[in-house]
Formats: sequence, structure tokens, C-alpha cells
Amino acid sequence: MTHREILKAFTGLLLALLVALLSSTIVSNALPTILADLHGSQSEYTWVVTATLLTSTATTPIWGKLSDLFSKKLLYQIAIVVFTVGSALGGIAQSMPELIAYRALQGIGLGGLQALIQVVIAAMIAPRDRGRYTGYTGAVFAVATVSGPLIGGLIVDSPLGWRWCFWVCVPLAVIAFVVLGRTLKLPVLKRKVRIDWLGATLLVGGVALLLIWVSLAGGSFGWVSWSSAAYVGGAIVALALAVLVESRVAEPVVPLRLFRNRTFTLSVLASLAVGTAMFGGSVFLGQYYQIARGFSPTHAGLMTLPMVLGLAVASTGAGQVISRTGRTKPFMVAGGISLLAGLFLLSTVDHATNLTLMGGYLALVGLGLGFLMQNLVLVVQNTVAMKDIGSSSSVVTFFRSLGGAAGVSALGAVLSARVATNIANSLSQMGIHSGGAVSGGGGTFAISSLPPALQPVVRGAFGDATGTVFFVAGCIAVVTFLAVLFIKEVPLRRTLDADAPAPAGVSVEAVSVVEAPVEMTSVLRGRVLDADGRPVSGVVLTLTDMTGRQVDVGRTGRTGAYELSADTVGEHVLLATAGSTRPAVSTVRLNGNARWHDLLLDSQGAISGRVRVAGRHAAVAGAVLTLTDRLGIVTATHIAGGDGAYRFTGIEPGAYTLTVSAYGYTPHAEPMTVGDGAAAQHDVELSAAVEREFVRHQGILSVD
Repeated sequence: MTHREILKAFTGLLLALLVALLSSTIVSNALPTILADLHGSQSEYTWVVTATLLTSTATTPIWGKLSDLFSKKLLYQIAIVVFTVGSALGGIAQSMPELIAYRALQGIGLGGLQALIQVVIAAMIAPRDRGRYTGYTGAVFAVATVSGPLIGGLIVDSPLGWRWCFWVCVPLAVIAFVVLGRTLKLPVLKRKVRIDWLGATLLVGGVALLLIWVSLAGGSFGWVSWSSAAYVGGAIVALALAVLVESRVAEPVVPLRLFRNRTFTLSVLASLAVGTAMFGGSVFLGQYYQIARGFSPTHAGLMTLPMVLGLAVASTGAGQVISRTGRTKPFMVAGGISLLAGLFLLSTVDHATNLTLMGGYLALVGLGLGFLMQNLVLVVQNTVAMKDIGSSSSVVTFFRSLGGAAGVSALGAVLSARVATNIANSLSQMGIHSGGAVSGGGGTFAISSLPPALQPVVRGAFGDATGTVFFVAGCIAVVTFLAVLFIKEVPLRRTLDADAPAPAGVSVEAVSVVEAPVEMTSVLRGRVLDADGRPVSGVVLTLTDMTGRQVDVGRTGRTGAYELSADTVGEHVLLATAGSTRPAVSTVRLNGNARWHDLLLDSQGAISGRVRVAGRHAAVAGAVLTLTDRLGIVTATHIAGGDGAYRFTGIEPGAYTLTVSAYGYTPHAEPMTVGDGAAAQHDVELSAAVEREFVRHQGILSVD
């Protein structure tokens, strides 16, 4: 897709992403009010968030696998519809069980949105160029995260009421659906569809049991109890059977071979803690500011602004630099350090922490998330083939959501226990025996309804317990830092698809590392031509590998010919410079054999060749050749000479259709790809028309 086409499609993608993010951020600040209105408790507070995370997490790999088999565009639109229906129903909930059920439906659509947006972007843009568009994604994150809590707070504080926190996203979702339908045009790979329903069922069941156990343990039953054993045992059995099924079916939901790739495995581990920090931060920070500090929902949204700005600045800035350099690891390591520092500093907060100081801590967390979130998906997409883009991207997103869902549940249980302990200790110091009347797990969120003497106690208990939550999150973030530290740097490729499958015994990652120093000598020959196809002498050619190391330097002779050699194989960059003429640059793949590659100094492509009779070397003189672009617009026309030769020059890089017709011959059409700065040599063979058809055409021509 061209840059303009990508931007049009990006509008719909970012609108859908904005809807998904707004639904989470708007509701996060409204939850205390919602639970007070529906008479909810701390455990139900957690379940409103966990229900969405649970269903989105469990269905993410399924959405990703379906995108490898069916239309990515259609699936994305279906996800929008499911998400919109869940949002609309959430606004009419009359009880906590209803709200939790509708949030679960909303999560199914959310799983598709968060998994498929990465897949669609990967199908449009090569990894090396993806950083140019990361800024747009980062801007949407910033807008949604800043405006969401503010809009949610304004809605809750206005006569509209909290129900409009769910309904306000519906019009945006409809617009996103329509825009995507008109702008997103992706090829659908025709593959034999074999859906692994058994593996999907076992995977969803195992993950659901695990998340439900984490959510209920410590509240409904003990962490060490028969109920815990039943949940954990059931999850282990289901997931073990899922692994067995996935290793045997033709189209597994989660291809286990991907875990042989070290970059993929480490990115999955790193995503777990990123999800915990991202979801846990948004959920418990809103609760801290409203309950512990007594702020309104609108004010609580403003207080998270440092984290949002840090995330936006980090993701946008890193994306631009990565697009130019192709290096991601320095930013991921910096992100791991920043995330660790921010979470451990937040572990020191209590109900009286200086808010300016806390803003600095939040900025560090935001910087860490901005450096890590998109790049963990990017490095995985860079090491897999296009046929696995959906599965690999969704698995990374799946584990990020899993970390968020399990983290919110576990951290919620820690917070409940800590709040109950703090309240009991405070009341004991006041000489009051609570007797379980006010607890972290079942206490009300309507602080104003409590006796005036108890309100400071509950606020202080929540504030002092929040630090413990972030300490646990910081310990989990150590895993992220260690994982990104051991990820091997792989320069981002400039092509959408990866190389052909690796030979037996060679890992996917080994093939994907384009600059691997294999001791093989490659020879690169060709000519440098101008826009009219004339050879250019005296042009300096520089051949470098993908790390920027100079491999060879040469100069063209009188005929414009050159010859360079390389001691490595894989992707290389060829640069041609000649005085004031605009340089030409292109990417070439060397495989240890001789390779012919022509260059045009005007950095535009060219196609040349001859029109011949099929099965013979006789030229077809006077053949009419037309070149049309993807929209069907004729870009260039040429009439072959007496020797059948033709040449198109000054062609912009892209996909075209070459059509050839000649009197007495069957018309011929075929797709052509024009590279940047490369001249393609292509001969066309025409078949003689059937005599009966020829006579008919001749008659028509005579009448005309």
C-alpha cells in the first residue's frame, strides 16, 4: 500500500483503537460511582475489570489464528460489532452480575481489536517503516488515556450519569466500521481452512479456570484449599491437553514451533509484566486518587497525566528513531529500567505522599510502557513469516492481557487483604473492635455513607495499602527487564514477508537475522542507467550490510557496468552516487551466487524487454503495451519496435499490471512489481489467435 492508502486505512484502525481505549479509561474512573450505585464490593470492583480482561485474553489467540485463515478486514469489523454491542448493553445494566456479563461480552470484541490491529498493520507496513506510524498509535494512546478519564469524570459528575460512559463510544465505533469498510484493502490469502476447535476450547477453558482462581482465591476461598486445588488442577489438565493437541494438528491456534525462536519466547515473558503494570496502574491509580485522596473522578483523571505523557513521548520518539536505525533493543532495555524504577518508587506511596513527587514516579512508568509495548510486538513480527503474523502477534498480546488480568486479580486480592488489615489496626488503635463490619473485600465504596469518624480510617487504609500493590508489580517487572536484556538484536527488515522457511535443523531466528556472517562469497553485477536507459559511467557504488558495515566499493565503466563482491549473505544495501545527480539506493539479497542487479539514478523504476511469439524467438513488432496501476489508471503506454523491444522508464515503485496486445495475437496481461531504483528485465510471449477468432476480428475491423 502507498503512504496515502495506509493513512486512509489508519484512520479507521485508529478510530477503532480509540474506541477500545476510551471504553477502558472512561469506565476506570467511573467504577467507584458505578459500584456505589449498584451496591458493589471490592471483589466485584475487581470482577468488572477482570471479566473484560478474562474474555479478551482467552479469545485473543483465536482472533489471531482466524486472521491467518480468513479476511483480516472482515474479522476486524466483526470485532467492532461485538465490542459495540457489549458497550451498549453495559449501559443498561441494573445489577453487578449483569454489568459483569456485559463486560465479558465487550471483552470478546476487545480481544479482536487489540490482536487484529497489530496484524493489519503488519500486513500493510514493513517492520523497518513501521516506526513512522507508531507516532500515530502513541498519539491515540495519549488522547484516549488523557481524555478518557476526563470524559468519564465529566459524565459521572454531570446529569447524564455513569451509563453514558458505555454509550458514548458507540457512535465512534460505527464510524470506525464504515471507514474501514471503505479504506482498508488487504489481500486474502487463499489457504485450506482447518480450524482447531478442540485446541481453542481447551486453551480458553484452561486460561479461564486459571484467571477465575486468581480472582476468587483469598476471598471466596483460601489460596491453599480444595477449591484452589480444583481450579489449578483443572487449568493444568486443560492446558496440558491443549499443548498435546496443538503439537499434532495442521493449523494450531498457537503454533508451538514459534517458541523455538528465542526472541519470540523472551518477548512473551516480557509482555506478562508489561500487562500487569499497564492494567494494574490504570485500575488502582483511579481508586487511590478517589478513595485515598478524596478527589473527584475528573480530578483523578488529571492526576494520571504524567504517566500518559511519558507513554506518548516514549512511543512516538522511539518509533521515529527505530524507523531510521532499525534498532529496538536499546529502547526496550531503557524501558525495562524505567518501568522498574517507577514501580518501586510508587511502592513507597501512602495516603499522604507528595503528589508532585508521585507525578514523577508515574512519568517513569509511562516512559517504560512507551518503550516496551509496541516494540515487543514489533520484534516478534520481524522474525516470523507473514503466514504466522496473526498467531505470533496475538500470542504476545495474549500474554500481555494475561499478565494484566492475572495481575489485576492478584493485586486486587493483595489490596483487599492489606486494606482489611490496615482498617483493623487503625480501629484497634482507636480502641474499637471492628468485628469484620468494614473490610477490604466486602466494604462499600460509598465512603461518604460511612460514619464521619470512620471515613479517614478507610481513606488512610486504602492509601497505605496501594504501595504494597506497586511493590508486587515491581517484583513482576524484574522478569520484563531480564527478558529484554537477553533478547538478541535483529535489525528490522524492509520487506513485509520474511524469508522462505528454514531448512531442517535451522531455527527461524537464525534465518531471520539478515546480517548473519556466513562465510560465503557473493558476486553482484549489473549496470547503472539513466531515466532513458543509457549507461552512466563513473558512478560510485557502495555495498553495505544491514548493520551499516561497508562490504565493497566500486565504480562503473564506460558501459555503466559494475561488479562488487561480498563475504556474507542476506540483505544488503546498494548505494549509487554520481556528482549532483540524486543518489539511487536499493536492497539486494545475496545468497552466495552471482546476482545481476541494474540501478536507475533517478530512483525510479523501469521495465524493459522484448515481445516475442510464444515458443519461438521471432519478434512481434508494433505490439501495444500498457502499464496500469492498482486503481486501473494507465500509467504508461509503449509500442514495441521492429525487434519487439520495449522500455518503460520513470515508473514509481509499486504494483502494476502489464497488458500487451497485437493484431493477430491473443491479448496478454500479467502483474508486475517495480522496485525503487531497480530496472526489471522482462520478456513477453504472445500466442497466435485462433484463426476463427482472427477472421471475426478482421471482419469487425473492416466494418469499423
